[in-house]
Amino acid sequence: MEASAIPAAQLPGSNNVLLVDGMALLFRGYYANSYGGYIRKTKAGLPTNAVFGFMKYLLDAIKTFKPTHVICCWDMGSKTFRTEKFTNYKANRPEAPLELIPQFELVKEVVASFDIPNVGIAGYEADDCIGTLSRKFGVDSDVHVLTGDHDMLQLVSERVKVIIMKKGASNYAVYDPETLLAEKQLTAAQFIDLKGLIGDTSDNYPGVKGIGEKTAVKLLLEHGSIDGIVANLGLLAKSVKTKIEADLEMLHLCRELATIYCEAPIECALEESLWSPDFRKVHDKFTELELNSLVKEVERLTAVS
Repeated sequence: MEASAIPAAQLPGSNNVLLVDGMALLFRGYYANSYGGYIRKTKAGLPTNAVFGFMKYLLDAIKTFKPTHVICCWDMGSKTFRTEKFTNYKANRPEAPLELIPQFELVKEVVASFDIPNVGIAGYEADDCIGTLSRKFGVDSDVHVLTGDHDMLQLVSERVKVIIMKKGASNYAVYDPETLLAEKQLTAAQFIDLKGLIGDTSDNYPGVKGIGEKTAVKLLLEHGSIDGIVANLGLLAKSVKTKIEADLEMLHLCRELATIYCEAPIECALEESLWSPDFRKVHDKFTELELNSLVKEVERLTAVS
């Protein structure tokens, strides 16, 4: 199956849990709906463009992947256990646009109107919540992770697929272990080690200076993991060996920073996340926010789900 292919609907009676990377959808929704500086607002002046975009993306994913359960995960502030390990972690992130700030809580209200749980824990990232829930629910259910973040590819397993949102409406790349290996040459676990080697400019950690993705992938294909590479330093080209030895401590730290923590202390039972929205509640919330164009969309979706 190609990564861009959409999986068939789940078998009747089986659980299909959609875990949503809330911030990824919200930021994408904001920038997709701020054309030429125009920001959608209510008559009272409350900005809603990010919420509108978020809901468009979420409803399309629900229509496409037909989940039985939906959970939305959120970051809970900039300080996490990763910033304790490395103070520069994500320190390069710009401040959120002013019009987006009031929409952080507003979008959670909208999500709650669908009876979708909002999950987040101080000290952890949304990624860690998603990783923990994917491992928990992936024992007995099929799980789809909806995101735009390729870091999530490390969560791919036989029961967990990662949906990467691409440009354009209804444009997804869906990764399972086979498609991941075919397209990226790496296993899910090797994606962690890849980031350890090359770092991540978005998250602001450096990896090994002078090691790019092409070299890193080659090393991982030859030696399997960072541990395998370090155990075989004597077999590496002299320049590569010198670079790794000079940054060995940073290499191990960056691998830690790149690893999604899958044992976060989350309380969220599967039965709390059943996709069965009360249309009246949703209608009232959308009417309050003057998101009238979404009302019919939700009505059609809930009529067939």
